[in-house]
Amino acid sequence: MLQVMRSVGFDVGFDLDMTLADTRAGIAAVYDALSARIGVPIDSAAVVARLGPPLEIELANWLPAEEIPAAAAIFRSLYPSIAVPATTLLPGAREAVEAVRRAGGRVVVVTGKNAGDAGRTVEFLGLEVDGIAGSLFGSGKGPALATFGAAAYVGDHVADIEAARAGGAVSVAVATGPYLAGELRDHGADVVLDDLTGFAGWFDEWRTTGAKGTAGTAGTAGTAGTAGTAGTAGDTAEIA
Repeated sequence: MLQVMRSVGFDVGFDLDMTLADTRAGIAAVYDALSARIGVPIDSAAVVARLGPPLEIELANWLPAEEIPAAAAIFRSLYPSIAVPATTLLPGAREAVEAVRRAGGRVVVVTGKNAGDAGRTVEFLGLEVDGIAGSLFGSGKGPALATFGAAAYVGDHVADIEAARAGGAVSVAVATGPYLAGELRDHGADVVLDDLTGFAGWFDEWRTTGAKGTAGTAGTAGTAGTAGTAGTAGDTAEIA
């Protein structure tokens, strides 16, 4: 259960994969290792081109339902030693988190990744956050955002726009994942940024003016993806 203390600033939620962190190389390496372990071909390049949904949803593209739990367990056993060390910050990520904290706000990571691996990733990257909610996707992220009191939610996927709506937060989309800036805007994002290097400036203006979001700049990164479905109840680290 999330335990929430109100802050004096604007609290912000962030997605993790391809929003704060470039996890593609590490995740691809884990899928390659999993494929070798279970003897089932998995196209890791295709997987990392559509990051966003929780692990079990992706595994359903490659395995029958009865084999998914065992494969997921193997994947998660490999993740800390293979994927975490290969993860890097995306441009502007550290500065985005610091901008929120500097203003007196709190930061929560709400992600499709399980909370354990999300926590290890955040710690490895040296990001200071106030809580992590994992194994959530699309509108399934809404309750965690609402409980935390997030005024804005930042993500790279069209499903993150749905998450922001479900949580009553301003949707800030970054074109660093599978969607182009125009696609994110067409899906209804309140703000669209090329990447997080533009977040601190937007956040400072938004916080001082109390605006509900302004039009962002057009992005060029990414290739078209597909929208996901809402997640189920996630696993959550305590927020205080």
